[in-house]
Parts: sequence; C-alpha cells; structure tokens
Amino acid sequence: MAFAGEVAWITGASSGIGAAMARALAADGAHVILSGRNAEALAEVAADCAIGNASALVLPFEVTDRPAGLAAAEQAWAWAAERSGGIDILVNNAGISQRSLAVDTDYAVYEQIIAVDLLAPIALTQALLGRMVARKAGRIVMVSSVAGKVGVPMRTAYSAAKFGLIGYANALRSEVTGQGLQVHVIAPGSVRTNVSRNALNADGSRRGVSDKGIDRGMDPAEAVATMLAAMAAGEREIIVARGFELGIAEACRTPVEVFDKMAAMVADGYAEKMEKAE
Repeated sequence: MAFAGEVAWITGASSGIGAAMARALAADGAHVILSGRNAEALAEVAADCAIGNASALVLPFEVTDRPAGLAAAEQAWAWAAERSGGIDILVNNAGISQRSLAVDTDYAVYEQIIAVDLLAPIALTQALLGRMVARKAGRIVMVSSVAGKVGVPMRTAYSAAKFGLIGYANALRSEVTGQGLQVHVIAPGSVRTNVSRNALNADGSRRGVSDKGIDRGMDPAEAVATMLAAMAAGEREIIVARGFELGIAEACRTPVEVFDKMAAMVADGYAEKMEKAE
C-alpha cells in the first residue's frame, strides 16, 4: 500500500494508461482526481475507483486551455487539501500521437502535438509546483514514450514533444530533489490503448485505425503495475517495454550518475552562483 491515503491527479484518465493508473492507485488506497475531455468516460472510471476509503473527483478540461487548467488546479488542490494536505502525485499522462512522414506533415500538426504533449504538462506542473515545493513532498510523473528516448519514424512531432518532456523533467528533478519532491519519467513502449487510433495523420485528421504493434502490446493494467512498483522504489527513469522497444530504449537510458550529478550541482549552490554572476 505504497500510495494509501495520498491524492493523485491523473490527466488523460478516461481510458488506456490513465484509467488503469487511476484504478490501480485507488485499489492501493489512494484518492484520485480524474481529468480528460470525456466527462462520461471519466465518470465510469471514477465509479471503479470508489474502493474502500478511496474517493474520486471528476475534473474534465481541455489540457491546452490554459485558463481552464489554472481553474482546475485550484479545484484539485482544494479537494486534495481536505484529504491529505495537497496533491501528492501529479501524473501528466494526456497526449496525442502521430503517424505521418515529416515531408508530408502540415506544420499545424507539430503545433497541436507539441501543445498537448509538451506545453500542457509543463503548464499544469508549473501551476502546482510552488505549492508542492512548499509542502516539501510529492511526486511529479511525466508519461513520455520510448519515442521520447529514440527518434521513431512517422512520429517526428510526437518524438519532439516527448523528448522535450523528458528534458524538462530531468532539469526540474535536479532543482527539486533537495526539496523533497520526486520526478519520475515513464517511457512506455507499445501498450494496448487507443493511441494509434487517435493519432494524427499528415493533414491533422484522426487516423482511426490501430497498429498491429499496439494491438499486441502490453495490457494497460500490467504496464501500470510495473510503473507504480518502479515509482514506489524511487526509480527516476522508468522504461516499460518489451523486445526490440525495450532494447532501443535501454540503449538510450540516462545513467543514474548523471541525475545525481545534476542534483548535486543544485545542492552545491549552482543557482545562487549563477545569480551572482549576473
């Protein structure tokens, strides 16, 4: 019961990894806040999360709508404060993928995917970060992808956004580790979700069909069990994949010594020295 009594806010919680994450955390005794665009689907997941002492709040909003996100952050924090003092786990999971060659892809597709997969999770994290730092406790979880460790064909926009998300998370971790926060990067490979059906074509239209690789991928509940176990163990970069995908992601894994050195720089007054140099 690693997360019992804690409050977790999960975006993209209406299906796939997000829904499986919500159910697993609730089963572990955590309270969950569920966000996404489909209020009806979120309500169905919330019903599954009413387990024992666990409670669930449905908080639908569009992640790229900055004012809506700020309003949701206020509601989420107030609800969480009544249960555990604040949000203990922020899971930035909402995202959209792509299936098109770069040479064919409209620039608008890049703008949309980067807005959803990179800027939106940064915005939500920044909206909560000050309060989490003040509590000196909490976890920030960035659901990236194997495509955020390795450039994958037909996913140039998706890889760009997911690489960027990892960069933000790694830099943020170096700053907040000494203040009691943990930052986890999760890089899933193929998981049986609607990610391929919802992916954007070159013209920005919805693809509408799945990939064989996705259909043969890990069950979301199995993938989430691995993620949560790694989080509980304090792992910072969590690769959840099999076969070829696991091999290429492991080849690009960041050595833990790098994370330690960056955190040590901050602990040694790196930020203060930079400010004095200015």
